[in-house]
Amino acid sequence: MRAAPTILHLDMDAFYASVEQASKPSLRGKAVIVGGLGPRGVVATASYEARRFGVHSAMPTAQARRLCPNGAYLIPRFTLYRQVSDVVMAMLRELSPLVEPLSLDEAFVDLEAGGVAFDSDSARATGERLRADIRAATGLSGSVGLAGSKMLAKVASEEAKPAGLLLIEPGTERELLAPMSVRTLPGVGPATGEHLRRAGITTVGELVEAGEDELVRMLGRAHGAGLYRMALGLDDRAVVAERDAKSVSVEDTFDVDLHDRVRIRGEVQRLADRCVTRLRGSGHSGRTIVLKVRRYDFSTLTRSETLRGPTDDPAVVREAAARLLEAVDTTGGVRLLGVGVTGLADYTQEDLFAQSLAAGPEAPDAADAADGTGGADGMGGAGGTGGAGGADSTGAAAGRAGPEAADGAAGAPEAPEPPGVPQGAPEPPERRWAAGSDVRHVLYGPGWVQGSGVGRVTVRFEQPGSEPGRVRTFRVDDPELEPSDPLPLVGDPTG
Repeated sequence: MRAAPTILHLDMDAFYASVEQASKPSLRGKAVIVGGLGPRGVVATASYEARRFGVHSAMPTAQARRLCPNGAYLIPRFTLYRQVSDVVMAMLRELSPLVEPLSLDEAFVDLEAGGVAFDSDSARATGERLRADIRAATGLSGSVGLAGSKMLAKVASEEAKPAGLLLIEPGTERELLAPMSVRTLPGVGPATGEHLRRAGITTVGELVEAGEDELVRMLGRAHGAGLYRMALGLDDRAVVAERDAKSVSVEDTFDVDLHDRVRIRGEVQRLADRCVTRLRGSGHSGRTIVLKVRRYDFSTLTRSETLRGPTDDPAVVREAAARLLEAVDTTGGVRLLGVGVTGLADYTQEDLFAQSLAAGPEAPDAADAADGTGGADGMGGAGGTGGAGGADSTGAAAGRAGPEAADGAAGAPEAPEPPGVPQGAPEPPERRWAAGSDVRHVLYGPGWVQGSGVGRVTVRFEQPGSEPGRVRTFRVDDPELEPSDPLPLVGDPTG
């Protein structure tokens, strides 16, 4: 614990939804829900207007629609979110060399290490200046917590939401924490919270009254002792500038269970390629390939294979994932597939392809138990899509034929190509217009998709900083309407 509140925690307010509201003027002040739009989609973020209806993150989108039927339901646009996050994180690194990002919208900062704060007054001034600078650079609001420890700084930022700042003076920690729910403390999830409630402990103050010995008896030595220290407001963890990724993974949840084995193999191959793209983008290679399969009955299996050395070769990852799939029974149907790479390194081992052929799948992981929730830990590493519940894949994954589907027709005579079309040229893919995606029209300029169906797509033409725009409807195959990159939230869109 520090004698001055020089650890800052920044948490952007309803980040994904706030970016969408800033990007789409017609949605400002309205209920916005970002996440998977399919029947199995999950809410990633809800705006504060939507939260008044009871909508919250990790809720099934179908349930959110029942609670808030008039909300705007949009797909996530991670490219834009990362761009905005980069701007914010760069501002934090101007304050201190010790910045510990927790996600795209959340980070700890050691203000003392940056020489910008040494007491309460300078820490508060720095926090207020940061909030103002973020608003000017992005148009978004963030909540700031300041305290002498990471735990208390995070508690403070949560209490400051939305768009506020709370500074916890050293020496006032126990008084502040005492009336708060035990769920406020890190490591107290639903199961631990319920266990404590049954023992008559619901607040942090009651944890302190129970004493360390009683908590150790109830929760075990490590958890009980650690929880008691946190209840007293004690936390000596340092802000760590670099947090090494433990894994890289991708996964897709399908609107309709997959039964065709050829289709399932094709999806696994595509997931392997996407995983390698993210792996290379992070500058890593990996040694252990992991396959995740959630079946029709919600049982989740994970299988892994460890190579002789780290690789970022897509052929190696595809081959390993295919071998792992062969050991999984998918007869009843598959609702989710995932491919991940763990055992990360910053170098690769040459000629792994031949070596990997000799490797066999390892014994099933402990997460293989068919409890309906297994596999979350195994595939939830850096680069995964668990936060959005597969929101980036629903729809895009449905209705696609795997590459092996064409191989199954080998030897059959091919139909002649129409005149003017090169032999073997693929048919143009059907264009899908997901709600919230960016588009540009030859005549009307930039806009975003409000919805599509029955061969039509509805677009609202507006952009950050403009007045709410006009809505127009087009055929889904209108040649003058094209997908577009997102526009910056602040500044000249054409710059």
